[in-house]
Amino acid sequence: MSEFLDVVNQDDQIIGRASREEVYEKSFCHRIVHVLIFNSQNQMALQLRSDKVSFCPRHWSTAVGGHVQSGESYEEAALREFQEEVGEISDLKFFSKDFYEAPTSPKKFIVAYESHLETLDKSECPDVERLVFFSFEEIKNMIERGEKFHPELLFLLKKHFLE
Repeated sequence: MSEFLDVVNQDDQIIGRASREEVYEKSFCHRIVHVLIFNSQNQMALQLRSDKVSFCPRHWSTAVGGHVQSGESYEEAALREFQEEVGEISDLKFFSKDFYEAPTSPKKFIVAYESHLETLDKSECPDVERLVFFSFEEIKNMIERGEKFHPELLFLLKKHFLE
């Protein structure tokens, strides 16, 4: 069964609906959510994506992220993805809204939320191999060592944390 996404214009207004496959085939602008999870030591949780995912397998990504499905709000999508990937529900606080352009990907709006948890138990989500807290210094060192990072996570880190 195909996932349907809202197609949006440069002002993030819905102008249509398409299957996820069509969105990528035709490079339609769409919506993505990420949840940045922090603990009391200001460490950020990252997930290591499974080798079973089609895009960026075995790459570090935000602890929670995914497509906003057609008809969903950003917050509804973030809560759904949080439940799927972390296995629980948490309060979310709006963090940022950014327009993302990359040469190998359709344009998209990325809305990030933040949440605070002290411990993470990986859910049974097959797309998530590990969930781990890292300091920003550790993340910076991982990037410098050439560890693989999802491009949207790199974008968020460089724009909001590692400047």
